[in-house]
Amino acid sequence: MTTTTAPSAQLPEAEPAAGRRGGVRALLDAVGGQNLSLIGALAVVLVLFGSLNGNFLSWDNIQVIAEAATISGLLAVVQTVVIICGGLDISVGSQAGLASVVSAMVFTSTGANPYLGIGAAVAIGAGIGLFNGAVIIYGRVNPTIATLAGLAAYKGVAQLVSGGRAQGYVLNDPVFVFLSRGRIAGLPTMVWLLVLTAVAVHLLLTYTDIGRNIYAIGGNDTAARLAGINLNKYLVSAYALSGMVAALAGILLTARTGSGQPVSGSEGLELQSITAAALGGCALKGGKGTIGGTLLAVALLGALQNGLTVQGINAFWQNVAQGALLVAAVVIQQRRNGGRAVGLPA
Repeated sequence: MTTTTAPSAQLPEAEPAAGRRGGVRALLDAVGGQNLSLIGALAVVLVLFGSLNGNFLSWDNIQVIAEAATISGLLAVVQTVVIICGGLDISVGSQAGLASVVSAMVFTSTGANPYLGIGAAVAIGAGIGLFNGAVIIYGRVNPTIATLAGLAAYKGVAQLVSGGRAQGYVLNDPVFVFLSRGRIAGLPTMVWLLVLTAVAVHLLLTYTDIGRNIYAIGGNDTAARLAGINLNKYLVSAYALSGMVAALAGILLTARTGSGQPVSGSEGLELQSITAAALGGCALKGGKGTIGGTLLAVALLGALQNGLTVQGINAFWQNVAQGALLVAAVVIQQRRNGGRAVGLPA
């Protein structure tokens, strides 16, 4: 009589194990190697400074870190869009300073009307962004040069209209107070504004034809043009978005400080935004980057800056650390992309 061997009882157990391995691999792929590196670096920073200072990981200090990173985070989000599109905006800090001055001065001159002050600042930001885009597209000026000129020019305009001094006083206005010190569901209003802006931009880039076209333009502008994408429209729109969000950052700067600040508080924001975007995985040549990666980099930079401050380390070292991180991010990008070192044979 022929005997039939029963199926192995181990097979049903092997399938879930393989499924778990596949699930973990899928999760790791979804998160991305760049983001995993940032998460690891953030964990190291949190553990290091948490061990040095017991209050570092307190909920109050975490909120302080989040609030302090909001303004630079907003600029980093739109910087990500501009870089993915193949551009660069070095003038975002000066735009925020000018918007801060405009919001406070219009607020004061219109009988303490916060909505007119906020509206005027956003309009100025949109106008500056459109101007930047027009200079780059129709003037055929390199984005770095065009926005570097804007960095100086917009700062100069802010100083001229304000006389180089803080303008207005908004600390008694309920709208500005809500922006600076309000809470929604236990979280600061400023943090909610960053989260909502980041989510909106993420959805735009990930799930719409507009986002796919932005990646296509940054990845290969010639192919995008041949595919029928209007490059000029997208690039100008990206800079207009950058200007409007920079204006929002300027409004929050006014709310936090209680007056319009032509330079103080906005100087250096452009470097922070570029550093966060590069650390977050944006390819500076365009076509690659995510909002999630940028936000992780913003959190890393914010935690590092706060940790150094809590430890009483000279603020100048914070600039050194920021510059070193930017160089490291670019070097890693070049290595991953197989870029040839300057001056060395291929």
